[in-house]
Amino acid sequence: MDRRKLQIRLAAPRGFCAGVDRAIQIVEEALGKWGAPVYVRHEIVHNQHVVSRLESLGAVFVEELEECPPDRPVVFSAHGVPKAVPAEAERRNLVYVDATCPLVSKVHVEAERHHRSGKEIVLIGHAGHPEVIGTMGQLPEGAIALIETEDDARQFEPKDAANVAFVTQTTLSVDDTASIVSILQERFPGIATPHKEDICYATTNRQEAVKAMADGCDLFLVIGAETSSNSKRLVEVAKRAGARDSRLVASASNVDWDWFEGVSTLGLTAGASAPEDLVQGLIAACRARFDIEVEHVTTANETVTFKLPRVLAAEV
Repeated sequence: MDRRKLQIRLAAPRGFCAGVDRAIQIVEEALGKWGAPVYVRHEIVHNQHVVSRLESLGAVFVEELEECPPDRPVVFSAHGVPKAVPAEAERRNLVYVDATCPLVSKVHVEAERHHRSGKEIVLIGHAGHPEVIGTMGQLPEGAIALIETEDDARQFEPKDAANVAFVTQTTLSVDDTASIVSILQERFPGIATPHKEDICYATTNRQEAVKAMADGCDLFLVIGAETSSNSKRLVEVAKRAGARDSRLVASASNVDWDWFEGVSTLGLTAGASAPEDLVQGLIAACRARFDIEVEHVTTANETVTFKLPRVLAAEV
């Protein structure tokens, strides 16, 4: 029986970024150095498949520091933590390793610099996201105002309009953020901007790849978790860039094959915390049902890597 043809446009770059790679490696190296269990405050990255694999190696995921025993090391997640968390770890004499992505740490440093210079700080981001909680927790309560939408940007009233600065979450929609920034710059022409774009290279690159290939796709699938901000943004970007339909799936087992009715071209990518084996698993599931042809769409080559924290770096 002839099987229906399906062209798959496969985005590159996709999947793990340098910050996610580093965070996972930190947990693995901590297990190698100290043995199991190693405690991890919050999901190390927003992907249940990654979390489950690390659990099988001996990682124990907890919500708060108080759940960690005094005699075992603890790792802080890639999203960053409020200043109070390492302070509490030190008070309890816990051995801890901070797996905060260096590009998130850069935003923390920026916010502190603006605060020291007396500026009122605006954070563009999503309320409740761990990265936003971590960034806002770098400074005293009330020092940072959160802006989520263009309406928020229009309604924000600083104490001194001539003394405002903004920083952003690293995983936002590039286009949405640009719209919010332009409103802020129109209202506050002197607003201090980041030295270098806060939205990270990986978020930007994955969105650009999707933009380059979404038009003409009958269906666009993004592999990622519901809790993953950058993955959800990719779904939105695909729809805006011309995909007829776009959806977020955790893995091939979450695909509803009824979605493929009338689909001849599928776009496929993965968020920055989704492992490549999930992508290959979805391609294999398509191969089992269709006569597939995979077209690789590459819009950037990523060579960024981040060093491990000194406490885990190989001893010379």
